Amino acid sequence: MSRKRTPGPDAVPAFSAFDGTNLAYHVLGDGEPLVCLPGGPMQDADYLGDLGGLAERFRLILLDPRGTGESAVPSSLPSYRCDRQVDDVEALREHLGLERLNLLAHSAGANLAVLYAAGYPERVAKLVLVTPSTHALGIMVTPGDRRAAVQTRAGESWYGPASEAFDRVNAGGATNSDWDALAPFTYARWDATTQAHHARGETRRNDRAAILFGAKGAFNPEATREMLAACDAPVLVLAGEYDVNSPPRVVAELADAFPNSTLDLMSGVAHCPWLDDPAGFGRTVTGFLASR
Repeated sequence: MSRKRTPGPDAVPAFSAFDGTNLAYHVLGDGEPLVCLPGGPMQDADYLGDLGGLAERFRLILLDPRGTGESAVPSSLPSYRCDRQVDDVEALREHLGLERLNLLAHSAGANLAVLYAAGYPERVAKLVLVTPSTHALGIMVTPGDRRAAVQTRAGESWYGPASEAFDRVNAGGATNSDWDALAPFTYARWDATTQAHHARGETRRNDRAAILFGAKGAFNPEATREMLAACDAPVLVLAGEYDVNSPPRVVAELADAFPNSTLDLMSGVAHCPWLDDPAGFGRTVTGFLASR
């Protein structure tokens, strides 16, 4: 059952989803609202931070998806499915009193944003998809796509063991240690800051919900593509040169599914561009959202 909180002076703002689940969000900065959906899947918004200083220009509304962070655990496990969380985004829009949303989504959260744009095209003002997952449109990442991204990091000190672990993952015989060895590929640099970011993020994902997020029936790529034809909102799609999770080729294919999209390939960036190049990320996103 959904847990209830007693509001206090430091309470995180929350709203009720259509099924009654209490969902929390975090507010950073002032200015025009920008609703932000984290990835994971099913990781809370903590790892997004202030999106590399983007909170200096916008009022970031960072959603903790149901069952993560400060949001309640739903009474129905199937409600973790991505397509069923679309109504959570719409409930948040209604709660905020916004006619249309500027919406930013990272990684797996892009699947939710894409389904929201398909289902509620008239409610999207502008959409920013950051190193997005492409499952909602049935765009598959091949081992060759990932290997090409892996090889861009061949000069790194950690490359040898990480590359060998990547091969074992692709062969289907990976251990937990192999998966851990892939972590450096997430970032353009692997130092104390990014290692701490990764370690903290690993503790803030709802693994059971993550399995259900993409369960059978969550995605209908053909129908979604047809529905996106009615979404004329400007879309910015950001790809990272080094990104193994969302390689540039597949991100470019996702961008092509929108009638009014711009693809930006960020050089020297992996899966978290607000950490890898905060200034460049901020300029690109701010320029897009500020344009008319």
